[in-house]
Amino acid sequence: MPKSVKSEAAAVLRLPWRHALLLVVDGAIAAVSLWLAVALRFEGDVPAEHRAALPAAAAVLAAARVFAVALFRAHRWSFRLSGLADGMRVAKAGVVGTLLFLAAFFVLQLKVPPRSVVVLELLLSLAAMAAVRFSPRYAKTAMLDWGRGRNNGGVLRTLIVGAGAAGEGLLRDLQRSDEHNYRVIGFIDDDPGKHGVLVGDRPVLGSIDELPRIIAEHHIAKVLIAIPRLPAARLRHLLSLCSNLKVRFKILPVSFVYLQEHVSAAMLKDLTPEDLLPREPVSFSDGYKTLDLRPRTALVTGGAGSIGSEICKQLIEGGLGRLVMVDINENNLYLLQRRLEKVRVDATVIAEVADVRDRARVTALFERYRPHDVFHAAAHKHVPLMEAAPCEAVKNNVLATRIAAEAAIAVGSERFVFISTDKAVRPSSVMGASKRVGEMLVRALGQRSTTRFCAVRFGNVLGSAGSVVPIFREQLEAGGPITVTHPDVRRYFMTIGEAVGLVLKAAYGDYGELCVLDMGEQIRIVDLARHMITMTGRVPDVDVKIEYTGLRPGEKLFEELLTEEEEKTSQVAHKVFVAASPAPPLDLLERIDELAAAAAAEDARAVVRLLRQLVPSYGKPMLAQVGRVTTRERSPTVA
Repeated sequence: MPKSVKSEAAAVLRLPWRHALLLVVDGAIAAVSLWLAVALRFEGDVPAEHRAALPAAAAVLAAARVFAVALFRAHRWSFRLSGLADGMRVAKAGVVGTLLFLAAFFVLQLKVPPRSVVVLELLLSLAAMAAVRFSPRYAKTAMLDWGRGRNNGGVLRTLIVGAGAAGEGLLRDLQRSDEHNYRVIGFIDDDPGKHGVLVGDRPVLGSIDELPRIIAEHHIAKVLIAIPRLPAARLRHLLSLCSNLKVRFKILPVSFVYLQEHVSAAMLKDLTPEDLLPREPVSFSDGYKTLDLRPRTALVTGGAGSIGSEICKQLIEGGLGRLVMVDINENNLYLLQRRLEKVRVDATVIAEVADVRDRARVTALFERYRPHDVFHAAAHKHVPLMEAAPCEAVKNNVLATRIAAEAAIAVGSERFVFISTDKAVRPSSVMGASKRVGEMLVRALGQRSTTRFCAVRFGNVLGSAGSVVPIFREQLEAGGPITVTHPDVRRYFMTIGEAVGLVLKAAYGDYGELCVLDMGEQIRIVDLARHMITMTGRVPDVDVKIEYTGLRPGEKLFEELLTEEEEKTSQVAHKVFVAASPAPPLDLLERIDELAAAAAAEDARAVVRLLRQLVPSYGKPMLAQVGRVTTRERSPTVA
């Protein structure tokens, strides 16, 4: 006897009672099915010779069927999680059991029952074996659904967008779970071939374009999006279609595509503004993580801020040996240090409270830790506030940058990354102009030192402190209204993860002196506001008003990523624009000394005048078209 058969036979002797009981039931099903098949074949009038042979035949068949079931392990059954593959095991066990039954009759030289009896018995047995195994699951599903239906006020009539594998898997999980109040009415899918078919006993009702009609007809309260790679443009279109309907949304994350694991309702997350970005998410994980960071020390200014703290987190996760976090906000700095020390206990995480405008303090820190890599994220970034305090903008965004950069040069740091903004391109605000001067400064210093300097320009960072999304969320929680400065204002957006990925890739990829993320098309702020209202199940301008407050001081209608001169020198590497900045004035440092003196004297007029001299495009009308950089013909991609 083959070893596998012997081991299976031995395992049968050690079966739990439930598995043993299922084998007994299968044997009984085989015997009863044979009796029924004979009775049906002879229409109840069974000849004496067949009636006499039935007990022995039933015993042989039962033994053969039990052996086949054990061989295919169809007795080891999960009544809750069984599926198509398990059903196929039952079918194979039934067929092999019948073949063994016939083989036994041939070996024993007994009279084989009529072929019609054999076929009828197999069909009856398979139906009964399947019913025994699948009926508990379907009974539980029906009871759960009935239980949810008893209280109509608590049930959310639900649609699933996507009738593919993810949608079907999500439906199965919802049907066997009692931890939700969703009653799935059906699917919608853009594939016309699926319209009208049943998926998991639920109909495919139409396409996304028909969503408003389907929601109204079936009184839908919840929409579950089970297409993890649904294009952002299609998702924004879906929200626009539902803007007058009070429905809520959840979506399977993009990560589900890569996990390729069993889908469940627990994977669903609330739809967020990040899901609406007009491009595929940009990942930079293939850049800095190839470098061994364990022997390196990195210093991050503004380490307790939104961007700075994420830089610190990703550096520690990337294997950095020693991290020095510098910030004036001692409370956030302390809490961040505690979190990061739990991420990697073998890393050294140091928190230093310091004002980056204090040259003596900053110089002392650089001399003490002698960092290999410096990330200068400390800055004043709020446009209207800096319009009212230009001297403070210069002190923090220009003079503190000079202090940190010169300290890095003095201790021989290898890299210095300056965090800039798209508002530095043809600036219309003091904040943007001060950031532009900061870019010029690091380039000028980089030309006279061995330290590699790089400026990284961001668009608006979704979710960062003071950005539009948290403000909109706060206004929504208060019931509205949502305030937008102008109906035509639009911005580039990126996630915090993308922003930090760009910083790290720019630092350790050594692409060049100016790096900008290709952020796709700009998004209208009023559209973002409408979509966020729709996500909460409310109707824009009905449940939540949108009010226009007028452009704030220093604010533009739209942003640019590169100047015309920078654009001529730009190349694209891994969705990053790499450009050469215009040469800074030869007397830049002397003029910054004048700027520092004016800021120290609190002479706001002189500060603005000197900024205009340093940045001639500051305050000039914008002639470029929206999206010019992202729609132009690209330069050849470089490695």
